[in-house]
Amino acid sequence: MKRYEGLFILNLAGKEEGLNEAVDKLKAEISAAGGKVETIQKMDKKPFVRVTDKKVTAGHYVNVIFDAKPGIVEALNAKFKLVEEVYRVLFSEAAKVAK
Repeated sequence: MKRYEGLFILNLAGKEEGLNEAVDKLKAEISAAGGKVETIQKMDKKPFVRVTDKKVTAGHYVNVIFDAKPGIVEALNAKFKLVEEVYRVLFSEAAKVAK
């Protein structure tokens, strides 16, 4: 098992109260793919420094740390491209926890 960190930028335009539901959806998708969610950190809504789409000028940032088998990242990238609320996602290996 590897430890991963996923940084999600959510586009909740018109659905500001839907943040908790969107985070629950992220957690469910990671669990369904075989991952085990360790922590979820909801950050503020932040405006983009460089706007690539005039319809989306800001996003809610959510950081998810989870354990999963190697190779899950490709499957999750494909899955989250189909999720309407996910504007961008970036996966990386998370640092090991010192015990």
